Amino acid sequence: MISQKMQEALNDQVKAEFYSGYLYLAMAAWFETQNLGGFANWMRVQTQEELAHGMIIYNYIHNRGGQVVLGAIDQPPAEWDSPRKAFENAYAHEQVVTGRINKLMDLAIQESDYATSAFLQWFVNEQVEEELSASTIVNQLTVAGESPNALFMLDREFAARTFNLPTPLQNA
Repeated sequence: MISQKMQEALNDQVKAEFYSGYLYLAMAAWFETQNLGGFANWMRVQTQEELAHGMIIYNYIHNRGGQVVLGAIDQPPAEWDSPRKAFENAYAHEQVVTGRINKLMDLAIQESDYATSAFLQWFVNEQVEEELSASTIVNQLTVAGESPNALFMLDREFAARTFNLPTPLQNA
């Protein structure tokens, strides 16, 4: 059985993961208006990944005998000044998510909730990948500068990104 405090914190993280999906979907929509379909694809795949993360936590709460309570999701921004600014926002957002996961881990340790601590370790590792992915693209866009050729090359590369079901859902 999961504690009430942990249940509430995990429910809040479900909401945060769904907001992340909503944010990346808003970015995808913006990239579509910029005629950057590959960038939009990258963000749509990221949306799927974030929603999957929310469902992993949703399932965990349920499997531990808790009650899932879904909160309202805030409206994300709708426009960015440039592709680089959008990815800078994505990188900053992933840093916030990392902080949230770390606080969940702190709570699990504080409560001696070893099952939740073990469960959260996957998310700790995942956030390392998430931050690296976003920061790498920020760096690529910084190097690309104003070069349309570089932007279109990245757009073509991002069009090839596909969604892979996260490991915890594969095992569910």
